[in-house]
Amino acid sequence: MTSNPVRSPTIKMLSGGEEGLQYMNYQILWADDEIDLLKPYIMFLTQKGYDVTPVNSGVDALEEIEKGKFDVVFLDENMPGMTGLEVLPQIKQMKPNLPVIMITKSEEEQIMESAIGSKIADYLIKPLNPNQILLSVKRILDKKRLEEEKTNITYQQEFRQLAMQYQDNINHAEWSEIYKKLIFWELEIDRTENKSMAEILNMQKSEANSNFSRFIEENYEDWLNDPKADKPTLSHQLMRKKVFPLLKDDSPLFFLLIDNLRFDQWKILEGLIQDYFSVEEESTYFSILPTTTAYARNAIFSGLMPSEIQKQYPKNWVDDVGDSEDEEGFNKHEEFFFQEQLRRSRLNIKSSYNKIIHNNQGKSLVDNFSKLLQNQLNVIVYNFVDMLSHARTDMAMIKELAPDESGYRSLTASWFNHSPLFDLLKKIAAKKGRLIITTDHGMIRVQNPSKIVGDRSVNTNLRYKQGRNLNWDSNDHILVCKNPDKFMLPKVNVSTTYVFTMEDYFFAYPNNYNHYVSHYRNTFQHGGVSLEECIIPFVYLTAK
Repeated sequence: MTSNPVRSPTIKMLSGGEEGLQYMNYQILWADDEIDLLKPYIMFLTQKGYDVTPVNSGVDALEEIEKGKFDVVFLDENMPGMTGLEVLPQIKQMKPNLPVIMITKSEEEQIMESAIGSKIADYLIKPLNPNQILLSVKRILDKKRLEEEKTNITYQQEFRQLAMQYQDNINHAEWSEIYKKLIFWELEIDRTENKSMAEILNMQKSEANSNFSRFIEENYEDWLNDPKADKPTLSHQLMRKKVFPLLKDDSPLFFLLIDNLRFDQWKILEGLIQDYFSVEEESTYFSILPTTTAYARNAIFSGLMPSEIQKQYPKNWVDDVGDSEDEEGFNKHEEFFFQEQLRRSRLNIKSSYNKIIHNNQGKSLVDNFSKLLQNQLNVIVYNFVDMLSHARTDMAMIKELAPDESGYRSLTASWFNHSPLFDLLKKIAAKKGRLIITTDHGMIRVQNPSKIVGDRSVNTNLRYKQGRNLNWDSNDHILVCKNPDKFMLPKVNVSTTYVFTMEDYFFAYPNNYNHYVSHYRNTFQHGGVSLEECIIPFVYLTAK
């Protein structure tokens, strides 16, 4: 692989990564009937840059909160008149988000539980220690700033190491690890308040994607045709290599395929289900090309590459050509392909196949959950994420809700939190079932257009095209397959060619070009070559 030097703009920007971090002058209210004895602690906090307002009763504390603005309250639990525990709910009614640190001489479990149940921010026991107080304040008030500083510094330390890694001649496993590291830092930076390193990370991801595309261009054909090639698990091998071996266990196995689920989206879902499942294996596999439902998902369930499906089951293969936008039209035979793969693998097991396209179908599956427990393997395909990504192209409201990767992750989490799917996973966990979460391909937010010309028979996907009369811009961002046999892809006719956009490019027709580009730029698409589309999660979980 040809090495490209790290771009100097990225290095230059790295030096300015701390801009935007500001130190605030925080206001503290301290309520204690022995407040005069606490002057040394108040002076200590003042010297550290905090403004402290002292009061000696709960009533005074409520009055100050009503008329002033405070960032945190120190509240003595055992004050005469109104105790701290009596004042606490009134504070929460007035200012629900105002952090309260409860201070007490008592270590009684009942008092601790009552305070924690009232959503206190921290719990300190007298005699107090100045550093203990400072740590509590910083944990509450300076947490975001300190975390952002630490995140930025640590990312800067790893930045150069990552850049050197993806410019070496590395293999598929190393690319998977680099992608997971980039996702880790993307999520860490996304959690910071100012996101001051986000632009630098995006540039690094773009550089990584450029090198990864060259890697796929140089190796993909060998993966499919050279038995000795060092290759990852691909879509058509997923069931045989990763799923069927898990059927040796007696407990029911649920294979959940959430279409279009990227690795970063999985990491968000992981945080939502961690109370119910333990992760036994978190790995990745590679989607075949094109990275679309029609090809990758059919390959998963059939255990065959697309050209093999077309040859063995010509009546069940639907060519991805013409004007149809309905991807599910190409996947009408998934259950048939799945049963055929079981038969070829000589697996005489009880199984089910369930495809969820509408919310009511999800609710029905939850209602009939007990029937699934009778099967050794339950396949569940959830199409919501794919529907959402395509809806985003045309719906202005969805575009506003998910303007970027961060917004898209947030939207995915919101859907999952309120979906029948989450209810189903809770039921699986309650019955000690085992769960696989995976997908058929990922997606990428496209930015750059690439002109292409084709006739009416050319497919509508923005990230790849197939046809016999294709003319495209000659550039370094397109992967060309003039012999579909080498990629194990069907040929509609003798002169069929496949072309794939790489990185964040998308195809646009010259007719009405500016409108077309404006409409589709900054939308999430799939079908081409990128880290996000090709390297996708495979996660095996057991109930807690």
